[in-house]
Amino acid sequence: MGDRRILLAYIEATLANPGMVVPDKNDPALIRSYKRIEEYEGRALRVVHRPDGEDIFVVTAHWDRGVKL
Repeated sequence: MGDRRILLAYIEATLANPGMVVPDKNDPALIRSYKRIEEYEGRALRVVHRPDGEDIFVVTAHWDRGVKL
């Protein structure tokens, strides 16, 4: 997260109120959630995750330049 300049607050905001949610193309057990982060020049954050009981297991998060929100 540090190398990608992604704050935990950005991931939490994306999971709590995504702008778009789609199934992962490579693994049907995973979900991709996207959100524009205004504090980071309005760039879109992609968070790949899956439910884990009452929790959410985050696989990865990165800035996605190609997504249309």
